Formats: sequence, structure tokens, C-alpha cells
Amino acid sequence: MFSSGLRAQGIGRYLLPGLVFQSVIVGGGYGTGREIAEFFMGHGPLGGLLGMLVAAISWSVVLAIAFEFARLTKAYDYRSFFKELLGPFWGLFEVIYLLIALLVLAVLGSASGELLSESLGVPKTIGALILMSAVGALVYFGSKAVEKALAYWSILLYVVYAVFFVWMISVFGDTIGEHLSSGEVTGAWHLDGLRYAAYNLNALAAALFVLSHLESRKEAIGAGLLAGVIGIVPGIFVFVSMLAQYPQIADAPVPITSLLQALNALWFLAIFQIVLFGTFIETGAGIIHAINERVAGAFNDAARVFPSWGRLAIALGMMAVAVFLADAIGIIGLIAQGYGMLSYAFIAIIVIPLLTIGVRRILTQKTPNDSQVLPSNTDKS
Repeated sequence: MFSSGLRAQGIGRYLLPGLVFQSVIVGGGYGTGREIAEFFMGHGPLGGLLGMLVAAISWSVVLAIAFEFARLTKAYDYRSFFKELLGPFWGLFEVIYLLIALLVLAVLGSASGELLSESLGVPKTIGALILMSAVGALVYFGSKAVEKALAYWSILLYVVYAVFFVWMISVFGDTIGEHLSSGEVTGAWHLDGLRYAAYNLNALAAALFVLSHLESRKEAIGAGLLAGVIGIVPGIFVFVSMLAQYPQIADAPVPITSLLQALNALWFLAIFQIVLFGTFIETGAGIIHAINERVAGAFNDAARVFPSWGRLAIALGMMAVAVFLADAIGIIGLIAQGYGMLSYAFIAIIVIPLLTIGVRRILTQKTPNDSQVLPSNTDKS
């Protein structure tokens, strides 16, 4: 098994958390290109890249601290993690997480509808319903199924995005180069880089369940630092490729589709859209799986087993609400209105506490005996 092999090897322990993190952020972070346009394209070609660098550094630092904090406290679901970090105020995270989970799921539902509508000419609701069904099916089978799907698909996505990036450079390299050489930097690119990083930290909750594989401080911090890099590289591919149609592409609902059509290769367009739709599924599954693991932890505390049908019920319920929001607001409105506001909430309840309380705990708490059997609050299905 691929994911089992990753765990067995030292290098796998460094890579797996980052691959899962990247799998979860891609759908709500840069899968459509709309998010990149909203946060970075307005700062100019160079300014946008600088903003993405800020996002990558922010992720690496925060995730390194978070992964080690989780390892020390043996907190592998967000309920346990934020009880350790925020004490009696841990519920603040749950409220914000549920809000951004619904927002990201709505973005995915809207993007799925746009994608299938443009490519197949079907009603937008069909794409959203297919997404809902696929996410529900994946989370039904539990942690191992989600872990394998996220790890495999993340690598496939990397390959396809790399091919897309190289192809765009080969065809539109002169145009892209002209825009980059202009050195245009406008606005508060550093602030938007931080805001972009902050709202995407919802993926931390979804990545916690694989951190039980980390066995030392070196592995935890190393995996966190790598996760920031693994997370940002495909986003940079998308941003640089978007410069081929800068600045008008900033107004496209799904910019990535416009770029693919410009390549005039139907076979690659079909492959990319399949992979992109798969990223929407894995992002949705990762977000909902984190909620399921939180509920499973509560069941475990009560000496009960969280049934598989409960996982499916939560997935379908959340996706149904998200599909309604997607239909009512649309992808541009969801990203423009929702992501920005929730970014500041995530800075307040994740970034600042980890940089203060988290760092203090890491520096003062004695490293646990790694030979001890780790308590499990996740399913082994």
C-alpha cells in the first residue's frame, strides 16, 4: 500500500502530512484559479509571487509548530488539539471551522457545477450532486480510505499540474516573461499572503489524523516545514500560468478553464478536468473527515463506536447545505465575501495561540516516551 509504505520509511513520515495538507487546500485554495485571482492577481505579477511566498513561509512555520504540538499532546483530531491549545475556549475553533468548512464546500459545489456545465453542457446542479455523492462515498469508508485517496491523488495532481505549467510556459512563455519582467508590485501583498495562508489553515484540522505516524520532534518539525512548500508549489504553477492572460483573467469565474482552452488540446483538457474534479472530491472529503474524527473522538470518550452510517450522514448533510449556498451565491461571491472575513478569525484562534501558547508548551513540556502505545481516537476501518 502506498500510504503504508510512506509510513514505514523515514522520508514518508516527512512527506505524508504535507501531501494530505496539500490535498485538502487545493480545492478551496487554488484548484479553480479563482482564489489565486482574488488574493494575488491584483498585486501585479511580482507582487502576487511575493504574496505567495509569504503564504508558504507562514504555513511552514505554523505547521511545524502545530505538528510538534500535536505529537507532544497526542491530539490527532481537532477537538483534542484545540482543547490542549485553547482550553475552555476550544469551541471557538469549532464554530469557525464549521463556518469555513461550509464555505469551502460551497465553493467546491459551485466550481463543480461551473466545470461540468462548461465542459459537458449539463445543468450546474448536476456537478454539485456528483461531488456530494463522491465525497459521501469516500468518507463512509473511514480514515484509511481517506488517507490513501489523499496521498495518491496529491501525487497525481502534482504530475498533472507540472505538465500543465511546462506546457503553458512553452506556449505562452514570452507573454508570461514580459509580465514578470515588468516587476509590478501593488497593494498590501504581504497582508493578502497572510490572509490566504490563514483561511487555508482549516486544512490543519484535516491533516491531524495522519500525524500519529510522527515519532520525533525532528520528524514533526521537518514535516511541518515541508508541508508549507508542498502546499504552495502547485499554486505557484497556477499563478504563473495565469499571467498568460493577465490582467483580464482576474474576472473569470474559473480561470483554470480559460487557460486550458487556450492550449487547444481537448485530450489534456479532459484529463485535467478529471483530475481537477478529483481534487474537489479529496478536499471535500478531507474537510468532512476532520469533522467525523472529532465526532468519533467524542464517541470514543463515551466508550462507544461511531458508526459508518454516521460518517455518511454528516457528509451528505454538510454537502447538501453547501450545494444550497453555492446555488444561491455563486463562486465569485463566496470567495470574495467569505474567505477574507474568516481569515482574520483563523489568525486569532490558530496562528497567534500556536506562536505563543504552542511554542511555550513545546519548549517546556517534556518529550513523551515514543515507545508508549499511542491512544487512538480515530477509526481503523
